[in-house]
Amino acid sequence: MAIVGAVVLLVTLLALGGFFLYRSLPGTNVSANASGTASEAPDTENMGVLYIRVIGESSEVFVRIPGGDVLMDQEMSQGQSVNYNRADEGLEVTIGDPSAVEVFVNGERRDISDEGADYGFTIDG
Repeated sequence: MAIVGAVVLLVTLLALGGFFLYRSLPGTNVSANASGTASEAPDTENMGVLYIRVIGESSEVFVRIPGGDVLMDQEMSQGQSVNYNRADEGLEVTIGDPSAVEVFVNGERRDISDEGADYGFTIDG
């Protein structure tokens, strides 16, 4: 019985460690809008290199450093947003449902709403 408890404790500690490691990645800020109002205009002065906000039901969002680390690979729900303050090496971005998101690159809105599913683009570093 003690072995089962030790295994459960180890798995829990590993999961918590992974969660906090992910949250500590530099330049990443994922948030959920508590009010649920997707029509509010974001503050373009505080945006970094890339800002994505889900205004539709949901969308898969994939962001990585070109040829390198994956920074985000998850389905985001309405009201959630992600902000990358820096992109020294650039970013590769793929949006599952472009009509469900607002995308800002360097504070300027990029209209991708007419693009097809799994639309991708690159931001130079």
